[in-house]
Amino acid sequence: MSPTSPHGGPAGNPHGRPAADGPHGEIGTAWSVPRGGPPRPAPPARRPDGVVFAGVLMLCGGVLAVLQGIAAVADDDVYARVGSSVYDLGLTGWGWIHIVFGALAAVTGAALLKGVRGARHPGVLLAALSLVAQFLFLPHAPLWSLTLMAIDVFVIHSLTTWPAGATRPDVT
Repeated sequence: MSPTSPHGGPAGNPHGRPAADGPHGEIGTAWSVPRGGPPRPAPPARRPDGVVFAGVLMLCGGVLAVLQGIAAVADDDVYARVGSSVYDLGLTGWGWIHIVFGALAAVTGAALLKGVRGARHPGVLLAALSLVAQFLFLPHAPLWSLTLMAIDVFVIHSLTTWPAGATRPDVT
C-alpha cells in the first residue's frame, strides 16, 4: 500500500488526485491552454504624445496667464507701455481677460492630461483665443506675450495634428 497525504491522495501530490499516467499529464490542464500560452489582454489605449504635450503646455501657459493677469490687475505700474494699440482696453481689463483665459486653459490642460475625451476641441479654442489676447496685449509686455503666443501655437499644433496610425481618443 502506498503512503497517503492528509488530503486523501497519494503522498507528494497536494491535490489529492492520482498521479497522471503517461507523458502528457492530466487531461484538461495542459491540453486546454492554446499554443503560445493563454491570450494576453490588449494593452490600454494610449493618448498620442501630442495630447500630453499640449496638456502640459496648456497647464503651464494657463498658470502663467493667471499670474500675468494678477500682475496687471494688482498694480498698473508693473507693465510699461511700449507702443500704442488700436485695441486699448486698459490694464485692469486685460488683467481680468488673462485671469479668465488662464484659469480655463489650466483646467483644460489638466483635463487633457487626465484623458478627458471632450477636452481637445475646447483646448484648441482656448489656445486660439489666448493667442489673440496675447497679440493684443503686445504693447504692454512684448517679450512675455510673444512667449505665451509661442506656447499657444505649439498647443494648437499638438492638438490638431496626429501621428499616422494613432487612434483619436475622442472618436467613437
